[in-house]
Order: sequence, then structure tokens, then C-alpha cells
Amino acid sequence: MIQLLHKFSLYFIFKKFFVLLFLFSCFVSCSEKKNLNDGAEITPKLYSKDLSAIKEDGKLTVITIYNSTSYFLYRGKPMGFEYELVKKLADHLELELDIKVAKDMDHLFDMLNAGVGDLIAFGLSVTEDRKKIVNFTEYHYLTHQVLVQRRPENWRRLPMYKIKKHTINDPIEMIGKTVHVRKNSSYYERLENLENEIGGQIDIQLVSGNKTTEDIIKMVVDGEIDYTVSDYNIAAINQTYNPILDIDTEISFSQRIAWSVRKNSPELLAEINSWLRNIKKKDFYYVVYNKYFKNKKSYRRRIKSEFYSKNQGKISQYDAIVKNNVERLGWDWRLLSSQIFQESRFQPNENSWAGAGGLMQLMPATAEELGVKNITNPSENIRGGTQYLKKLIQNFTKVEDSIQKIKFTLAAYNCGLGHVRDAQRLTKASGEDPYVWDDNVEDYLLKLSSREFFSRPEVKYGFVRGREPYLYVKEIFLRYEHYKTLIPFKTPDSTSQLVSN
Repeated sequence: MIQLLHKFSLYFIFKKFFVLLFLFSCFVSCSEKKNLNDGAEITPKLYSKDLSAIKEDGKLTVITIYNSTSYFLYRGKPMGFEYELVKKLADHLELELDIKVAKDMDHLFDMLNAGVGDLIAFGLSVTEDRKKIVNFTEYHYLTHQVLVQRRPENWRRLPMYKIKKHTINDPIEMIGKTVHVRKNSSYYERLENLENEIGGQIDIQLVSGNKTTEDIIKMVVDGEIDYTVSDYNIAAINQTYNPILDIDTEISFSQRIAWSVRKNSPELLAEINSWLRNIKKKDFYYVVYNKYFKNKKSYRRRIKSEFYSKNQGKISQYDAIVKNNVERLGWDWRLLSSQIFQESRFQPNENSWAGAGGLMQLMPATAEELGVKNITNPSENIRGGTQYLKKLIQNFTKVEDSIQKIKFTLAAYNCGLGHVRDAQRLTKASGEDPYVWDDNVEDYLLKLSSREFFSRPEVKYGFVRGREPYLYVKEIFLRYEHYKTLIPFKTPDSTSQLVSN
């Protein structure tokens, strides 16, 4: 009897233990599930770098997303609301700007907290969940969320009251409807809260994180899905290109849109906030905002253009000519395109104050020497320009690094080989490496605008405005970085087999 009671006691003890274990597992599982639904995933803050360290490096690294309002390429020029503002910020901080493009919204906060960048410059809604993992700057503007849906196909022939019959006009009507949004977005969070407010379930379907808001809006336009959610200003600019969209149904109060920094970057946050307060007092800020969110004609023209980076991977109408001529140099065609933009903004009839002309701004004497008969003819001009670059490269055989060699060549193209040789001699006389451009020869070329240096015995060609070739090289390579980020090396119409540098 005692043994039987003992067995029952053990049975109940083990049963109680497993029930508690099950409940604990359920709690952990539910907690994990909740965390997955809390907007951005939380990443341990392992990386620390504030403004003083950033200034020591001389570079502000900014994380953003590639879309038609934040950051993109149009006719060879990097553009975007976030891009123009953050470039102004980098100039204010006297730092070089380095752009890192996040694969999708899901990676923004991970990249920031892992130290890939110092600042997220993208239109983020300020939410309580996100404030747990990043610090937000002062807001840029206020917006609100709207339901994005399609009007009936024949909407232009219908009176407004009939259009309203075919669309959702009040959030309460969203009960039971299927709405597609990204998971780690403020839209997802808003829909969850809205379910509680309207006392009914919305069928929230998740879209891959690599889809931008504009991509999902396009899915509505194409009839792939019925509904999504967007910030009003983004929905409004997309409606100008897709008038079938209805964006009149508001589903939120006003929300703040801001940038963010790591929680352990208080100096950077304070500096950005101070800069924002100042810049918002100036016309520049509102001109930039209107340019990307209010100027509907500009938006339509840009999106429809084949030279908008998201369309066909083109930089300019001269891509084919560039690719046909770049082989003699062994350069990436995007690098040569960046130089051509620097020279003429892709304007074949451009003429400089010094008499240079055409896409690559050849001097008349140089053009004649290279057999260029019509300096404004794009094919002839680019052929001549690449021939001249090839000739210049041969003067830098002692420069071992291929990128450094290109920088010497570009500088010589801009200010003349003689001045570059002077800068090399000064560099050597100062005990530094005359065959390295970065932080060596480029610094001494800058000094050649000062009498103290251009009058030295090592200098044979005298004064030169050294800042021009110095910036010329830097700007070409900075633009090239944008081109590499936004334009594939091998585009669908490319026949070149060159390997990208």
C-alpha cells in the first residue's frame, strides 16, 4: 500500500513538473512571437562610435533605402530628399559623405547598431517600439497614414458617389478585408492597433521586406493586391503617376517622420538636431521638400524616364558609346561615365571658359592632335577623350595600385601633367610617397596655389588652382560610388565583358 502511494506521489510530482514546463515553454514562445511583431527586430548594441570618432575618420556614413524620393540616380546625378539633406549635413560637419544602401527596411536598424553606418537617413515613423532600439532626431515633417486602394476601372466616367460605393471610405469597413504591408513597418503596427480600435479583425498579409512602399503601391495599381497602407505624402506623389489610386481614407493621426542614430551616439544626435533646427529656418529645406513631395510634374517626368536608375540601369544616352570606348582603358564604364558627367553633365554642346568643348571637354589643339574633327560629336569626342586618357596613363607606370593610377590620370587630365609632376616632386622632397595620390600627392597639389610652394625649386610649372583637380578626382570617385550602388555593371543591353574594378 505504501509503495502504491509512493508511486502515485511521484506520478503527480512529475505531472506537475511537466505542466509547469509546458506553461513556461508557452510563455517563452508567446514572448518570442510578440517580439517578432514589434516592428524592427532588436539588435544588441555592440558598436559604439560618436561624433568625435566620426570626425577623426573624416567620413559620415549614412544608411538609407533606394527609392524615388529618398535616394536614386537620374540622368547621371544622385538625387533624393534624404540624399540632398544629408549631403548638406556632411558639408556642415566638414565630412566626406558615404552612402550605404540597406537591402530592405528589415535591415536598417541592424545595420545601424552593427556599425555599418552612423545615421539612418530615411523617412522613419517615430514609434514607441523603435524608440527602444534607436534614438530619433527631431522630426522632418508630419504626415499620416492612408489606405491605398484602386478606384473602379471606369472611374473617370463615374460620379463621385458611385466611386465611393466601390471603395473603403471608413476604417470600420476594413474589417475582414485583406491588406498587404511589410512586417517590420509602422504600417503593420498601425493595422494591429486599428484592429483593437474598430473591434474587428483585418486580414493582415505580410509582404517581403525587400519590397518598398512604392513597390507595394504598384501591386495595388496592377491589381495583384487590393489594399496597402502608406504615408500620405508618398501615396500622394504615387497617385500623380497612377491616378486610378484612391488615397482619401485616413487610418491614423499625424505621425512624426525622422532620422535615427544609435542610442550610444548622444553627441551626433545633439549636433544633427541643432543643424536641423537651423536648416528648417531656411528656404533650402522647403525647396528640397517641395522638389520631391510636391512637384508632381517633376516626379512624373523622372519616373517615366529611361534614365531613372530603377528603370533600365542606364546612366545617360551615351552609355553604349562609353562601353565601346572604355575597353582601351580597362576601366569600369561607370567610372568613365562619372568623369564625363563631371566634365559636361552629359551636354555635348557644353563649352568651357578655356575653350574646351564636347562631352569630355577636349581642348581644340588636343582634339586636332587626336583626330577629332567634330568636337561636339559624342562618338568622336569620347573616342578622343579615352585616347587622351590612355596616353596620360602611360606616364604613371611607377604607380603600382590601379586605383591610384587612375586618380593620377584624372588629375593630369584636369590640370595638366606638368602640375601633377610638380606635386609629385614636392611630395618626394617632403619625405612622402610620390606614387600614392590619396593623402600624399593630392595634398601637395593643393599647396601649389600658395607662393610658399609654387616658388620652390622642385616646381617647374608654377601656380595652379590645386583645389580644382583635388575636388575633380574626389567628386568623380564619389559619384562613381553612387553609380556602382545604383547601376549594375552589366546591364541587359551591355555586350562588354570587362571585369569591374
